[in-house]
Amino acid sequence: MAIMGIEPTVILLQILRIAVPYVLTSVGATFSERAGVVNLALEGLILIGAFGAAYGQFLTGSALVGILCALFLGLLVALLFAFVTVTLKADQIVAGIAINILVMGATRFGLTLLFGSSMNSERIMGIEVPFIFLDPLFLAAIFAVAGGHYLLFKTPYGLRLRATGESAETADSAGINVDRMRYSGVLLSGALAALAGAFLVFQQHTFTDNMSAGRGYIALAAMIIGKWTPLGAALASLMFATTESMEIWLQTGWIPSQLVQSLPYIVTLLVLAGFVGRASAPRDAGTPFEKNRKSE
Repeated sequence: MAIMGIEPTVILLQILRIAVPYVLTSVGATFSERAGVVNLALEGLILIGAFGAAYGQFLTGSALVGILCALFLGLLVALLFAFVTVTLKADQIVAGIAINILVMGATRFGLTLLFGSSMNSERIMGIEVPFIFLDPLFLAAIFAVAGGHYLLFKTPYGLRLRATGESAETADSAGINVDRMRYSGVLLSGALAALAGAFLVFQQHTFTDNMSAGRGYIALAAMIIGKWTPLGAALASLMFATTESMEIWLQTGWIPSQLVQSLPYIVTLLVLAGFVGRASAPRDAGTPFEKNRKSE
């Protein structure tokens, strides 16, 4: 039966397409925060991944090269963020916002330099598949959820990562290299967020200025609602994707467009208000680790 004159299959496929960037980014954010680093730079990581994918495919015509460029730039920016927050021990929130501003400026400059426009790139082919289920980045999102859950809860690496986020000092006393764990969590986060950006630009077939459009912040909210687990983050991402899909279909109705456009953010605030008080973040998340600090 059609909903609002639209076949349910069409709505479902649209929700899945919208969800992919949220799923990839929120699962990546889970690894970063489980390691003790609040990654507010997700917005910039999505954006730099999208830019790398667009330019890589524009130069070579290959989607694979575009994905590799997205991963390279995403890991590079994540490494910078990790260096500033883990090695230099800068405030993680401030550093994340600074990275986002840096990437926004850098991609705008890159657009002007490489494409002669500060607004958008040349059109690219993206990944041409008959069904989204055959899109390798869609499959990567599914693998990220299943593989992320296994890695985090069923392997020694996951145990060390979670121990680092809960109590870096205790983890260090047990012989775990806290800095290495935190670097790995941030780099995993950067790689997955970059893949999210690649999916986004391949779907839109062009890179546009600031095309991440708040997805990094919503993915961070999805991670919190999902209680810092890959599966929970993915389910919360599907909820936000459903809300965004509703926004698209309701824009043609009688509801004021301003209210419709704010719907995803209203839902985010309402859900967070209900979940944050009942969800416990990793205890040392956001806290710089000083190897020689004394217990208080």
